[in-house]
Amino acid sequence: MSIDYVKEGHIATFTINNPEVMNALTPTQVAEWTDALIDFRDDKNMWVGIVTGAGERAFCTGLNLRSAGQSAGGGARPIPKETLVRGLKLYKPLIAAINGYALGGGLEIALACDIRIASENAQLGLTEVTLGLLPGWGGTQRLPRLIPFGVAAEMMIMGRRVKADEALAIRLVHEVVPLENLMETAKARAETIAGSAPLAVQGVKEAMLRGIEMSLADGLALESELGRKVNSSKDFAEGMKAFAEKRKPNYTGE
Repeated sequence: MSIDYVKEGHIATFTINNPEVMNALTPTQVAEWTDALIDFRDDKNMWVGIVTGAGERAFCTGLNLRSAGQSAGGGARPIPKETLVRGLKLYKPLIAAINGYALGGGLEIALACDIRIASENAQLGLTEVTLGLLPGWGGTQRLPRLIPFGVAAEMMIMGRRVKADEALAIRLVHEVVPLENLMETAKARAETIAGSAPLAVQGVKEAMLRGIEMSLADGLALESELGRKVNSSKDFAEGMKAFAEKRKPNYTGE
């Protein structure tokens, strides 16, 4: 398997490990990664995920085009209908630690994460039009929702890459750090998230992802519904008790 899936405490790390092809993924590897993401989603002890690439050159460059036409025969697996970039319901937060190139489907994977941290050598772009393709892993929908529409249009229509400093300026990434500090920074952010009540964190993400497609009235109703569920949890009671006792809460995800 070319996705290294490591659990440590409440944090899972997914490392795309195909450095010889700039961490491009075959359909089988996308399927295997989806299996790992489902395990992460269903493991109540896992609260935050980090996605990164092996080596120093690339986070991910999307689908390995040489393998894109492979069939399910000969032990190969097709890309599942529901993946991180399309259809998989995953309300646990994901941090993209972008080391080097995040191009095409690689950037679309990062866009499907909630927090993006880039190394100083990172380059990001949806360059599919230069190959006669359309960004097909959600890029045409997520990028214009994240950064100014005109900037997103320019990037995709021209197939233009942006370096880390520009990505930060347009808020495509949240932070730029030296490559040697990338994983340390991502893990620190993950630990901060894991310090809060996981059901509340997941409720926030679910409310945002579902609510953005709703009217304000429907979104507020969804927020109230999710809030009632969170407020009936053991973690809510623990949070209130810890606050009153002026101590750190001991959350369990229940």
